[in-house]
Amino acid sequence: MSLLEVKDLRVTLNTARGPADALRGVSFSLERGQTLGLIGESGCGKSITALALMGLLPEGARIAGSMRFEGTELATLPEDDYCRLRGDRIGMVFQEPMTALNPLHTVGRQIGESLRLHKGLTGTSARAEALRLLQRVQLPEPQKRLDAYPHQLSGGQRQRVVIAIALACGPDLLIADEPTTALDVTIQREVLDLIQELVREDGMGLLLISHDLGVMADTVQRLLVMYGGTVVESGPTADVFARLAHPYTRGLYAARPRLGLRREAAPGGGRRGARLATIPGRVPELADMPAGCPFADRCPLVIEACRDALPTAVEVGPDHHARCIRVDVTTADAQAGVFSAVIAAGTAAVEASP
Repeated sequence: MSLLEVKDLRVTLNTARGPADALRGVSFSLERGQTLGLIGESGCGKSITALALMGLLPEGARIAGSMRFEGTELATLPEDDYCRLRGDRIGMVFQEPMTALNPLHTVGRQIGESLRLHKGLTGTSARAEALRLLQRVQLPEPQKRLDAYPHQLSGGQRQRVVIAIALACGPDLLIADEPTTALDVTIQREVLDLIQELVREDGMGLLLISHDLGVMADTVQRLLVMYGGTVVESGPTADVFARLAHPYTRGLYAARPRLGLRREAAPGGGRRGARLATIPGRVPELADMPAGCPFADRCPLVIEACRDALPTAVEVGPDHHARCIRVDVTTADAQAGVFSAVIAAGTAAVEASP
C-alpha cells in the first residue's frame, strides 16, 4: 500500500466569473521514504494540490477523485477526523514563514501547540520537546529562541521554526510548499539540506513544491511538471531532465538563470547580462482554461489537434510520461547531459554566493 495515492483529483473553485477547475485529473503516488517534486509556474495548481491534501481548500471548493493516505480516503474525510490527522501524521511547511507563524505568540508556544493537541504534552514536557525540535532543526541559541516572537527572527530562522512545527509529531508525510521562498541562496541550501536529512532520518515521504529546476534536480527522486491544473510530464527526475519530453518542460529549462551567460554591449557603452529566454504568453486564468492542451496557446509545436481535447499521457520511457500528442518531435532531439547541467548550475550558484 502506498503512503499516498492520488487518482484523478479534480478541484473546482468559485471565482468572480463562476465555478472554474483548478485541478483537472491529477494522479500520482508517493511511497514512504520517497521524495516527489511538483514544479511549474505560479497558477499551475501546485499549491492547490497541497491544500487539497491538507483539507485546507477555500470555502465552497468541490473535490472529485480520490486521495488515499495509507488507505484512508481524504476526499470525503469528516473535518473532525482531518483535524486529528493534520499536524500529526501529515505535516506541512508553508510557503511564507512570516504569515505561517502567529505574531502574537512565542516560538515555543507555537511549536508546543501540536504537541498539546496531538500528544497530550503540557507545561514542562511540551517546552522540553519544543527545545529538542529547535535543536534538531539547527536553530542558533535554541533556548533563547523559545521565548522569542517571529518578528525577532530572520527569514531563515523563521523557516526553521516552521519546519520544527511540521515535524513536531513525527509525521509520515511532509509537504513543503516553496520552503525557500525569499531566502538567499546560501540559506536556501541549508534549509533544503536540513529537510533532506530529516526525511532520511525519519523515513517519511516528502512532497516538495518549487519553481526552481536546480532544487528539484538535486533534491527529489521523482518529478511532476504541472501546468493548467494537470500534470503534463512525470517520471524519475533524471529521466525528465534527460528527455524534456513536454514543450512546457523544455520552456522551463530554457528559461532557467545560468551563471556565465554571454554578456553583450549595452546601448551607449558598458556591459549587461544576456537576456533570459522566456515562455511567451502567460498561464491562463482558471475560467479561461481551454478544452484542449492548456499549453497550446504558448507552445511552439502546437497543431490544431492540440486544441481538441486534453491529451492523454504518453509513455516516453520507463515510468516516464508526457501529456503531449507531439512527443515524437520533442523526444527526437533529446538533450544529453541536461540533468547534470542543472545540478552543476545549482551547485555553482551556491559556491558563487557571498
